[in-house]
Amino acid sequence: MPDDRITAVQRRAVFERAQYRCEYCRTPEACVSDPFAVEHIIPRSKGGKTRLNNLACACTACNGHKHKAIAAVDPFSRQLVPLFHPRKQRWAGHFSWSEDGLRMVGLTPTGRATVKTLQMNHPKMIKLRQLLLLAGAHPLNEQELN
Repeated sequence: MPDDRITAVQRRAVFERAQYRCEYCRTPEACVSDPFAVEHIIPRSKGGKTRLNNLACACTACNGHKHKAIAAVDPFSRQLVPLFHPRKQRWAGHFSWSEDGLRMVGLTPTGRATVKTLQMNHPKMIKLRQLLLLAGAHPLNEQELN
């Protein structure tokens, strides 16, 4: 079915729009060994279409932990909330960086649920951010993408 296949043109457009960074954790693709994926924000299994407004650039870690989820429990309120939607929401409205730049901080129920579900503060991610800071490639050094 043609609607299911991500085309080369779509792939390139998604990566360019994201400036070759994960749209969830902001990791630059050039700084990791695993290639990034173009993921369906709303999974096809839940009615999501293969259209640019439903596609996001995602690192292996975020894509793997998100899988087919579109909602999760906010660890603070214990309420089920939607996960971050890169096409409909601004990153800075839901997330910030800890003072040392090593941890992502969820500012809203959606942000907190996304940080927890995608395991954005996993020890390996923190190590990677330490290296990115030393290399001057940490997302803190970039203009806000959206």
